[in-house]
Amino acid sequence: MSIPGPRSTALTALLRAYEQRNVTFLADDFPIFWESARGVTVTDVDGNDYLDCTAAFGVANAGHCNPRVARAVSAQMKLLAHGMGDVHPTEIRVRLFQRLAQVLPKSLDRVFLATTGSEAVEAALKTAILATGKSRFAAYHGAYHGLSFGALAVGGIERFRAPFASALENEPVLLDYPRDDASTSAESAALHARETLARRSDVAALVIEPIQGRAGCVVPPPGYLAALRAVCNDLRILMIVDEIYTGFGRTGTWFAIERDDVVPDILCIGKAMGSGIPISATIGRAEVMDAWPISTGEALHTSTYLGNPLACAAALATMDEIERLKLPMRAKTLGESIGPRLSSLRSHRSVRDVRGRGLLFGVQLRDAATASAVVRSSLRAGVIFLQSGVDGDVIAISPPLVIQERQLARAMDTLQAAIEEAA
Repeated sequence: MSIPGPRSTALTALLRAYEQRNVTFLADDFPIFWESARGVTVTDVDGNDYLDCTAAFGVANAGHCNPRVARAVSAQMKLLAHGMGDVHPTEIRVRLFQRLAQVLPKSLDRVFLATTGSEAVEAALKTAILATGKSRFAAYHGAYHGLSFGALAVGGIERFRAPFASALENEPVLLDYPRDDASTSAESAALHARETLARRSDVAALVIEPIQGRAGCVVPPPGYLAALRAVCNDLRILMIVDEIYTGFGRTGTWFAIERDDVVPDILCIGKAMGSGIPISATIGRAEVMDAWPISTGEALHTSTYLGNPLACAAALATMDEIERLKLPMRAKTLGESIGPRLSSLRSHRSVRDVRGRGLLFGVQLRDAATASAVVRSSLRAGVIFLQSGVDGDVIAISPPLVIQERQLARAMDTLQAAIEEAA
C-alpha cells in the first residue's frame, strides 16, 4: 500500500477544510494519520505500521500506551476524573508530590503542577519575578521553551518571537549556546556568559536547556551547567533549567542535570511525565518558591486542570515503569551502542554534524530540503523521524526508551539509506 494511504489522503483533505492553516503541514505525500500505537509501533488509519523514532515529541519514554500506565489511568477514571485544583485537592496529588521527591534533588521541594511545558516555564518565570523583583531574563540563541507569551519571553528562535514582538516588552538577553566540540570549553563558554550577565543589573533568571531540543539536539561541553551554576550564584541570578524534553530518562539519567551534578533554583519538567496524559511541573527550592504569598482563597497562578487526577495517576505509573524497566540506564546503553553508528554518517557529504546523548541524537544535514527528503523517505520505509533544528536541517532521533536493539538497528539502517538516497 502506498504511504500515505487512501484514508490518510482523504483525511488530509478534510483537515485542510477545517483546521487553521498554520497548524499542520499538509502535502501530497505527508502526513500520515495515526490511529493507534503500542510500545514503539505506530499504526496509521490505513493499517500501516511504523517504528516511532520521535516518542511523539519525547512523550512516550515508557512506550506508547504502556499497559501499566493505561490500567492506572483507567482505574482512576472510574474513581475520579477531575478534581477542584486549588480549592478541594485530591489524595493522588499528594502522592505524586511524594513520588517526585524520591527522584529529584532533595533541595527541590516545592511543586507547582501544570498541564503543558509552556505553563511550567511561565510559572517559573513568574516565580523568578516575585523572588527577585526583576523582570528581564537571560536565555540562549536556539532556545525553545514553548510558544505561549510568557514562554516566548525566553525564546531564542526568532521566527517564533518576531510576529508577536510588539507585545513582548522585555527582550531576553540571549547568549550563545556552546557546543561540545574542540573549539569550545565549558570554562570559556561560562566566562562569556559571566561577562555578558555582569553588565546587566536587571536579570531575574537565566533559563537553559541541558541539551537544546528544538534547536537540533545541541549538546554543551561537559561541565558547562556546573560552571554556569557558579556564575548564577556569584551574580545572584536564579538558574532555571528546562528539562521538559530531556527529563525522565531520555539522556541516560533520570534528569540531565545529574550529569554535571547540578541543582538549579527551579526545574521545569513535562512531556514524558504523563506518558501522553498532559501534565507538567515547576519545582523549586523553598526559599525561592516561597516568594509566592500564602493562598487566602484566590491563587495568583492556577488553572482548571491543576493536579488533574488522571494526569497524576499517569505520572505515578510512568515513574514506576521508568524505574521498573531501568529506562535511564537503557537509554544510556543504547545511546552508547548507536553513537558510533551515527558518527559514521559523518562520511556522507550531506551530513554536517552528529551529536547527542542517551537516546536523544541529532543528525545535521546540509540543508532543510535534504532533511525533509530524509524524513519522507524514511516514512515510506516505515520509520518516523522528526525534522528539527533552527533552520530545519536536523533529523532528531528520540525513540521510546523501551525500543529493542533490533528495532533500533532497523531504524538506523533506514536512516542511513534515506541519507544516501537524498545525497
